[in-house]
Amino acid sequence: MHPRISFAPRCGLSVFCRPVSVTRLALPGPTLTSLTRRERVEWHDHDVHQLIYPRSGVLQVSTGLGAWVVPPHRAVWVPAGVPHAHQALGPTRMYNLVFDAAVNPLRVDQPTVVAVGPLLREVITALIEDPDADGQARANLERVALDQLRRVRALPLHLPSPADPRLRDITELLLADPSDQRTLAEFGAAVGAGERTLSRLFREHTAMTFPQWRTQLRLHHSLGLLATGASVTSTATACGYSGTSAFVESFRHAFGTTPGRYRREAGQF
Repeated sequence: MHPRISFAPRCGLSVFCRPVSVTRLALPGPTLTSLTRRERVEWHDHDVHQLIYPRSGVLQVSTGLGAWVVPPHRAVWVPAGVPHAHQALGPTRMYNLVFDAAVNPLRVDQPTVVAVGPLLREVITALIEDPDADGQARANLERVALDQLRRVRALPLHLPSPADPRLRDITELLLADPSDQRTLAEFGAAVGAGERTLSRLFREHTAMTFPQWRTQLRLHHSLGLLATGASVTSTATACGYSGTSAFVESFRHAFGTTPGRYRREAGQF
């Protein structure tokens, strides 16, 4: 059984969709799936752990907790039993490795984005693109993959999804236009709630203040824009930064690299 794939999902690119139904999919081994721009794989889960790696293109992986943007030099670990959906932000070749539910090298129970270095990238590629390799060769590659995954560091690419309907109204407005400069008080006037109430709810539902959450949303949005070819300057404007230098500093602080370098690396694969 395969998940439903659509080109006009009811949620668009929103991270705040919730699964109406979840399909349990069997993943017997490494797979490759080619997705066109905006193509969406609907809600499903697996009884095994999954490492999703876009060998080219950019994926947005959504769960009930929020979303992760995954460019070509990143991968997302999705634990067994976690409902998720994904959408290609551009033409994407999606590689999947699977791991028995008893094998969890990252030792996490929720989706986590990790860096994919040159060695791990080549191991994933070999496991996907050489299905006829003998058993010993595959076993050796799998051991290397596990060793590399034990060493990777998690990256702050998660955008939490608040459940409160007032927060959801505000966050949907910001998802539609990340450059929206309204204050929390001004958003409160639009959704019928006070600033203090909304500030408390943001901390309770996302473990972030409103400014922190908005910054994370803007950075989250910038990853997809940069990885699909937008310039640093146009990305800064689209994400609501007062200038390119402010965007570069915010990006560097969050991800340890500049948006220009990230854009170049994303275009290499």
